[in-house]
Amino acid sequence: MNETTAVQRPPEPDFSAMTTEELITYRTAENRWRASAAARAFLGEPDPGATIEWQDIALPGRDLPVRVYRPAPGDGESATPTALPLVVHVHGGSFVGTAAQCDWTNSHLAARLPALVVSVEHRLVAPDSPLAHAADDGWDVLRHLVEHAAQWGIDPTRTAVFGESFGALVSALTAIRAREAGLRLQAQVLVNPAVEVTGTMYDYPSVTEYAYSPSPALPLLRMLRRLAVPPGTDARAFSPLYADDLGGLAPALLVVPTQDALADHGRRYAERLRAAGTSVRITEYPGARHAFLTLPGLEPQAQAAQAEILAFLRTALEG
Repeated sequence: MNETTAVQRPPEPDFSAMTTEELITYRTAENRWRASAAARAFLGEPDPGATIEWQDIALPGRDLPVRVYRPAPGDGESATPTALPLVVHVHGGSFVGTAAQCDWTNSHLAARLPALVVSVEHRLVAPDSPLAHAADDGWDVLRHLVEHAAQWGIDPTRTAVFGESFGALVSALTAIRAREAGLRLQAQVLVNPAVEVTGTMYDYPSVTEYAYSPSPALPLLRMLRRLAVPPGTDARAFSPLYADDLGGLAPALLVVPTQDALADHGRRYAERLRAAGTSVRITEYPGARHAFLTLPGLEPQAQAAQAEILAFLRTALEG
């Protein structure tokens, strides 16, 4: 999926008036750009200490691509390390996005923890693909990997979930499902998370303040809700902020860029986790914008956030 020839980024459309056909055309072109060499000036260069490859995982009723990051073997080491900790990552974007846009951080984590990092190329939100599909993809990949731990060379007792924006929403839902299934996670990392898709998801000061600057966040959020929860869906089922019980979840790190419409989503979720007795650390990055972790070429605080995530996961996943 990586491109070797120059790829032009498509112009940003009017999300408030986008048709299904326009959505498909736009996301195909945008994801092609994000997976290209041309995008690396913005998205960062992968860590040379990790190998990266696409694989398909056979899940119930579908085969799903995942992007797999492994620590590159050193001289005299086995080409397939065993008993590595596992980090299941979910990229941001909801109706657009690809795991390849996160190569910079995921390859760094694989090389430096070291760990097996598996990024879920989830079904993107669309009129025929609600949030429930992406939520199932995140959970089913985690469950598959843990059930086939020996095949993947991982230690299933050292597992974490990690997501950004919409991917953080999926990761938070996955952490709740893991608790309900008796699967013990060691950590969850949620970066600029969206944590509710109800009619009140816009009723936060940060959404008002950053509705159209530095990016058109409000039209994107409205489109997300319209596609994510079709009429008749109980939106609360997919809004971890309103989960009945947030106790007993994996210790959480919430990374919150302050110049972001979703900043108050992260702050409020940290409050709810803490009130439920779940260990939580929240770190705010003043002046950082939404999706800053995926934009090290533009956002100077991406490096510090990546280092914090690495340190948090290293402590949580140490044997």
